[in-house]
Amino acid sequence: MPERRTVALVTLGCARNEVDSEELAGRLEADGWDLVEDAAEADVAVVNTCGFVEAAKKDSVDALLEANDLKGHSRTQAVVAVGCMAERYGKELAEALPEADGVLGFDDYADISDRLQTILNGGIHASHTPRDRRKLLPISPAERQESAAEVALPGHAPVDLPDGLAPASGPRAPLRRRLDGAPVASVKLASGCDRRCSFCAIPSFRGSFISRRPSDVLNETRWLAEQGVKEIMLVSENNTSYGKDLGDIRLLESLLPELAEVDGLERVRVSYLQPAEMRPGLIDVLTSTPKIAPYFDLSFQHSAPGVLRAMRRFGDTDRFLELLDTIRSKAPQAGVRSNFIVGFPGESADDLAELERFLNGARLDAVGVFGYSDEEGTEAATYENKLDEDVVAERLARVSRLAEELVSQRAEERLGETVHVLVESVDEDGVYGRGAHQAPETDGQVLLTSGEGLSVGRMVEAKVVGTEGVDLVAEPLTGSLGCSEEAGR
Repeated sequence: MPERRTVALVTLGCARNEVDSEELAGRLEADGWDLVEDAAEADVAVVNTCGFVEAAKKDSVDALLEANDLKGHSRTQAVVAVGCMAERYGKELAEALPEADGVLGFDDYADISDRLQTILNGGIHASHTPRDRRKLLPISPAERQESAAEVALPGHAPVDLPDGLAPASGPRAPLRRRLDGAPVASVKLASGCDRRCSFCAIPSFRGSFISRRPSDVLNETRWLAEQGVKEIMLVSENNTSYGKDLGDIRLLESLLPELAEVDGLERVRVSYLQPAEMRPGLIDVLTSTPKIAPYFDLSFQHSAPGVLRAMRRFGDTDRFLELLDTIRSKAPQAGVRSNFIVGFPGESADDLAELERFLNGARLDAVGVFGYSDEEGTEAATYENKLDEDVVAERLARVSRLAEELVSQRAEERLGETVHVLVESVDEDGVYGRGAHQAPETDGQVLLTSGEGLSVGRMVEAKVVGTEGVDLVAEPLTGSLGCSEEAGR
């Protein structure tokens, strides 16, 4: 019997990339590849790159070079780049980084097995020529679903694999293979974005916004629950637009309660929400539905009106604070996180002070702060009135210090609260998990003071008794093991 081919997937970037990697893993496994965790034990190392900002691109290049260093010293024979950076730069990346034996775009995903086999055999697969993926679908959202089958949409594969790859009961397995045993998994709700933020290049290489069918989202969630997943996080570039191309902009409001009823699932979390698109009905569902986390990942980016308009965005400090007041009036313990860009072209000292006014009043649970830098292909890169790099760096440090102080204060406000913690690790370092206000990897965690009888995947009711920066320390409540009635509340 011939030796089986082995492949390792190395994933960088966001949760959307993690879903894409698991789709690639599903395709490869279905075609007979063995999946291994360690790139040194794989015939082919596939690096799923991120192309969002310069730091992410550098991390992607470093990962490719690190995998290339394995060649000649381990089983690894080839290194292949996929993902956003590969899609965005294609031939340019291949020429700049000859260490990569292949640079594959999204259009190659459906034939990933053949592409890797060609490269492994010493052949050459021509790197794709990047194109504006917004032009691949009709301008009108209502016309996009008919064209969707002709466009590569990572993470949108139908839940329709042959028998044998599905679990013993429940729905057919999606074109996906889990790469870890974590009790939380992301599910693609949509892809692409129709917004034209002046600092963002993502729509050009991820394409126009297109929703997945509710049935595919629901069946994939059921399958994940059968695999032991207790929490799903719905991801896309903009979840608040879900359904607009399916004829119902309020489709998320009706889908969420259905997801919450999936057997075995303890919590549903929604990420990537646009403040300008928040609807009263969506706020109601997110704050009042059992097992739906009252969690708001709101993309504010700034709060000074002039800066927001230059970013091609909407809102201002007072409107944003009013939105947060509305949310907390319905769910006082709701979690809120956001990211901000400082040093945007033309940002004045008054603009920065306005952002600080918002941060001081917002009581955010988690804050990401980034210093502006030109991103090629964006409108903002052509703007005048650019700030000096040292000014941007000083403002980044200043706002980051403020944010760190404020999120620590917000954590302290939770002292005495009861939180529902999904246990994610149990080892000699302690028992750690996340509350409803904490998304995976970005928003801190909860250290439980007692681990007796606990295991990964358990939902535990606990009282917050301490804080460590953004992290919480909580004491499990008697009789709370396995609680699920109010998970996420």
